[in-house]
Amino acid sequence: MSNTMDTKEKPHYVGHRERLGEKLLVRGDDSLADYELLELILMMALPRIDVKPLAKTLLARFKNFAGVLNASPEELMSVKGIKETTAATLKIIPAACVRMTKVEIIDTPVFNSWSKIQDYCFLKLAHKKNERFHILFLNIKLHLIADEEHQHGTVNHTPVYPREILSRALALNASSLILVHNHPSGDSKPSEGDIKITDELRKILKMSDISIYDHLIIGRQGIYSFRRHGLL
Repeated sequence: MSNTMDTKEKPHYVGHRERLGEKLLVRGDDSLADYELLELILMMALPRIDVKPLAKTLLARFKNFAGVLNASPEELMSVKGIKETTAATLKIIPAACVRMTKVEIIDTPVFNSWSKIQDYCFLKLAHKKNERFHILFLNIKLHLIADEEHQHGTVNHTPVYPREILSRALALNASSLILVHNHPSGDSKPSEGDIKITDELRKILKMSDISIYDHLIIGRQGIYSFRRHGLL
């Protein structure tokens, strides 16, 4: 009988994960390829399997890293190997980014945090697959009171109800608003309808001494500001 005690070898991916973790901590996230960073996220939900093939499959399916994180839970779960827990883990990342960015703009006047406000709106809406109309309500000091979704619609249209917006602004004691909506097509240029509804809202709100600070249209390629282009 052998006196040598059998030892159970660690799975080959364990050492790989340890090296990836060390690489991230020592050299920073720029040192990691997209599939490697995705591996580190996936291994939190799937600690007992080699997730490198799955990471590469997801990147091929959704084109790039942002495409993976912005895919819907249903789209993610259509990929073999992705179940609800793993999809939820992937969705934590964009949710955390939006929350972190929102914290940075609360209690700060918009003119001191304008680039962060645009970053926040872009993170929240740029990759949505249907139109969503959000309103940032501001107090008299131009501090953010609330960010609320007014409506969501189809891939190219969202109904907007000016009287409801006025009523909500009065309820929050808002002095000005930032209107924000996305164009799922990716093109952030305003349509004639966008310009018309903005003008209609401006006139209705003005009767109650409420102004529109800006109207931002979010596209995947950038942001269109009505204020910057002289439309407000």
